[in-house]
Amino acid sequence: MNYSDTISKTIQFIETHIKEDLTAEQIAREAGYSVYHFCRIFNAIQGVTVMDYVRLRRLSLARIELLSGKKIIDIAIDYGFETASGFSKAFRKEFGYSPTTFIARMSDWDGIQITKTIGGFIMNPIIKKMPAFKVAGYGIKTNISSGYMKDIAAYWDTYKGENLESKMYTQLNPPKHGEVGLCVPSSDNGNVTYLFGVIVEDFMKVTPNMLTVELPEAEYAVFTTLPVDTSETASTYDKDPLAIAVKETWKYIFEQWLPQSGYCYDESKLDFEFYDERCHGLKDTVMEIYVPIKKYD
Repeated sequence: MNYSDTISKTIQFIETHIKEDLTAEQIAREAGYSVYHFCRIFNAIQGVTVMDYVRLRRLSLARIELLSGKKIIDIAIDYGFETASGFSKAFRKEFGYSPTTFIARMSDWDGIQITKTIGGFIMNPIIKKMPAFKVAGYGIKTNISSGYMKDIAAYWDTYKGENLESKMYTQLNPPKHGEVGLCVPSSDNGNVTYLFGVIVEDFMKVTPNMLTVELPEAEYAVFTTLPVDTSETASTYDKDPLAIAVKETWKYIFEQWLPQSGYCYDESKLDFEFYDERCHGLKDTVMEIYVPIKKYD
C-alpha cells in the first residue's frame, strides 16, 4: 500500500478545508483509516502530528494574509483562533516574532521573492551583545499601516542630492564612521519615526531639526547582506541593488532564520540597519542588519 499517496491526498483535503473546523477523526476518516493508525502514519511520513501540521499551515497562510491589509482579528478568526491575542501568541511561538512586527517589516514589499542570491544560501549571523548607545540624525514620521516603506523610500530619494551624511558628520562629529537607519514606534496605532543618523557619545551638538534616540543594551543577530554592485547610481531607491538586497535579507530573516534559530525577536528592543564605508558605490557593496534577539522563554 502506498501510504505516501494517501498522505498526499489527505494534505490536499486539509488545504481545501483549512479554514473549517478540522479534527484528527475527520481527517483520518477521509483517509479511510482509524485515528490511531492514521496518526502514526502521518507522523512517520511528515515528521509532525496531523493537528500540528494543520496548526502550522493555518499560521503560515495567515502570515501571507497579514500583508493584505486585513485586520489581524479578522485573519485570526478566519483561521480558527478565537482572539487576536491567542493568534498572536501562537504566531510568536511558531515564528519567533509577533504579527505586528512582521507587518512592520514586510508590508509594502509587494510579492518580493528570495532570489537565487539568497535562495538555498545559509546566512549565518554573528551573535553580538552591545551596550546602550545614542543615535542622532534626520528623519520623518509615518505609519506602518499606510505604506510606511514607500514613505521611507521617498525620503531617501528626496534627500539624495542634499547629502545628509556630510551634514551629520560635520555637525555631530561622531567618533566612528557609519550610519544607522531605524524605526521607532511612537504610539500603539502604528505611528513610527524613521531615523537616519550616526552614533554619538551625547546629544550636545544636536540641532533643533534633528531627531535622537537612545537604544538600550541588547543582544543582536547581525546579518551582512550578500554583495551587490552599486557602482552605478540607481534612478530610485526601489531600483537600488542594495535596497533590494536589504529587503531580501529581511525576508530571509523572518521566513527562514528566526523560525529555525532557537531565538525569537526581542520586541522590547529595536532593530536597525548599519551602513559604513562598505556600502558606498562599490562593486561588492554590503551592509549590516541588527536583529534584537532572545532565547525562547
